[in-house]
Amino acid sequence: MAAGLRKRGRSGSAAQAAGLCKQWLQRAWQDRRLLLREPRYTLLVAACLCLAEVGITFWVIHRVAYTEIDWKAYMAEVEGVINGTYDYTQLRGDTGPLVYPAGFVYIFMGLYYATSRGTDIRMAQNIFAVLYLATLLLVFLIYHQTCKVPPFVFFFMCCASYRVHSIFVLRLFNDPVAMVLLFLSINLLLAQRWGWGCCFFSLAVSVKMNVLLFAPGLLFLLLTQFGFRGALPKLGICAGLQVVLGLPFLLENPIGYLSRSFDLGRQFLFRWTVNWRFLPEALFLHRAFHLALLTAHLTLLLLFALCRWHRTGESILSLLRDPSKRKVPPQPLTPNQIVSTLFTSNFIGICFSRSLHYQFYVWYFHTLPYLLWATPARWLTHLLRLLVLGLIELSWNTYPSTSCSSAALHVCHAVILLQLWLGPQPFPKSTQHSKKAH
Repeated sequence: MAAGLRKRGRSGSAAQAAGLCKQWLQRAWQDRRLLLREPRYTLLVAACLCLAEVGITFWVIHRVAYTEIDWKAYMAEVEGVINGTYDYTQLRGDTGPLVYPAGFVYIFMGLYYATSRGTDIRMAQNIFAVLYLATLLLVFLIYHQTCKVPPFVFFFMCCASYRVHSIFVLRLFNDPVAMVLLFLSINLLLAQRWGWGCCFFSLAVSVKMNVLLFAPGLLFLLLTQFGFRGALPKLGICAGLQVVLGLPFLLENPIGYLSRSFDLGRQFLFRWTVNWRFLPEALFLHRAFHLALLTAHLTLLLLFALCRWHRTGESILSLLRDPSKRKVPPQPLTPNQIVSTLFTSNFIGICFSRSLHYQFYVWYFHTLPYLLWATPARWLTHLLRLLVLGLIELSWNTYPSTSCSSAALHVCHAVILLQLWLGPQPFPKSTQHSKKAH
């Protein structure tokens, strides 16, 4: 009798859940126009798109030819470690020396064994397909919490980008691995799990150094939330994980490891540049040009930190104080404050990169809808935003890049930067009245 009651209870709760789901779907269908325009429907649209992406990604893997670029080089590099070589200066692949930090070695060592020493390409593609779907899931969770982007935009973020599908499942680059860890880190930060968020941020850096473009934004958030003393343990997590992961290589040849895996002055080939094709090659390779880009990058970061992110009316040095001792009591960081700061920090770095190669598109592709739609601007309509998104996609799909495609990419970047600078910011400017209210 008790078993029968339990069974009826289970079936009753299942029927109730099914009924609620049916009502929700009926209401969504009745409001189908709002379904595409209201951010509150993000999860429903995301679920539909993820299901569609399963089929699209499966079709791409089985119908479009795989292109070998770096996969064999990755496998040769980790095979050297497996064979007992821990001196980074001695680790090489078909395309050159190993230039990624230790986290890359461990993750791709796992892939080495999972793919029969790198020979089972179809298995590798299936693993990267799962990685792609996991990336989408994490990105949609971020957009759901920010509640800023209309769901119709997500179609262009998913099904419409050939280049991103190619980077994940047809080229097997390491950039997607770094980015999925980065988006996991951001989700943890949004959940106020700052320690774990910093841990996965550092793990993402250990796969590829481009994640450091988010670091200025993360530092600003840590100082805002905890002050200098409170931020030190979180920064210690980031640094400590790098030491632990790199320890076998640091013990063998510390200079070799640091100079190879964190080489900030590495020279890029002009033939692969997506963003500077309109420049003469001599200027592209000139150190003075690189220094000018770095200066512009740091200057714009500083301007955003001073004028757009820090809006309490106090000196920016007040961030170094304990939050409880500041003149303006801090408020909990909102999802939009966290996401806007991190995405903007990364985007500024991309705008002034010495070179962007085709696989680098995933460094900011999934952040573009937020950057374009999160800050309302009357002069930038939905149609113009879609046009910017389309031109960026076209620029990245033009191979080889041309002067026009590179120039168009910079124009689109400039439009987004202008909107971020002129639009209302997620950090509201505090007033004397608000100080008294607190």
